[in-house]
Amino acid sequence: MQSPSDPIGEFGLIQRFFKTGANAMQSNSSITLGIGDDCALLRPATGEELAITTDMLVEGRHFLPGANPELLGRKALAVNLSDLAAMGAKPVGFTLALALPKADSAWLEGFSKGLFAMANEHSCSLVGGDTTAGPLNICITAFGNIPTGKAIRRSGAKAGDDIWVSGELGDARLTLAALHHEVSLPELDLKQIEHRMHQPTPRVELGIQLRDIATAALDISDGLLGDLKHILKESQVDAQIFLDQIPKSAILLKQSKAIQNQFAACGGDDYEICFTAPSHQRNIIEKLSNSLHLSLTRIGQTTAMKNAEAKVVLFSDDGNPISDSDTTILLKSFDHFAS
Repeated sequence: MQSPSDPIGEFGLIQRFFKTGANAMQSNSSITLGIGDDCALLRPATGEELAITTDMLVEGRHFLPGANPELLGRKALAVNLSDLAAMGAKPVGFTLALALPKADSAWLEGFSKGLFAMANEHSCSLVGGDTTAGPLNICITAFGNIPTGKAIRRSGAKAGDDIWVSGELGDARLTLAALHHEVSLPELDLKQIEHRMHQPTPRVELGIQLRDIATAALDISDGLLGDLKHILKESQVDAQIFLDQIPKSAILLKQSKAIQNQFAACGGDDYEICFTAPSHQRNIIEKLSNSLHLSLTRIGQTTAMKNAEAKVVLFSDDGNPISDSDTTILLKSFDHFAS
């Protein structure tokens, strides 16, 4: 696709910003044919399965108009790698479908720089994709390898399992609130946490290490408690969660208790891992936390399912259950079709 306002053209755009960088990376033995043909060819090693995930980022819906293109390139791939991490998969490659209002060389330079920086960190090669004109839309499909039968699914939790989360939650939502002037946040505080919204860290190594430890897992993209319900539903268990045990940063802890709970429990965009594991794995998980230099926090446990629909019971600092009305608010996840 080419127009007078697009001197680069579709194929020049691909060659200049994506194909050269992609070809420089394609050393993974699982990739037998990369970018440049009608299809890529992937060949997992014997005894491995291929994990596949797709995420779409739409301007104005998933990121702010005018967002830094380099940070956006990093995040676009990171959110897909986070899905692979949740299942214990090792990244192999990805495809990129990109709609652009115009072929802006400066924007593409920054975007591709951030994209390939994240790809290089995880040895994940660009193997194909598509470009077109349209409202800014970034769609990535990522592929990962995992030993056969070792994928960490959402359906494996058992009653009595501990519930864990990695890292700290709520800072991405706090950053968004500060940018929208919903809360007052000193500039120094904002600078300390804004990377949590713009540069999430996919917990790939954690996911790989959890293959023989976790019974179920997912990445936290739409809010902890709302996402946790997916595990509960698929595993047919209920859960008890202690709000004060949800890990929060020192910056979030400066906010009111209501904001702390709301942002940490259902703020979204955290891209940490929530997982379940038997209680006898606690020492192993604590050692894993130390070896990865990543906090892993136990926030509750699963319980036997009492009704047809999975339920989360929340407890406050004093150990008393939180009212159903407040629980309903905290359990609401991000909805991509809500106004």
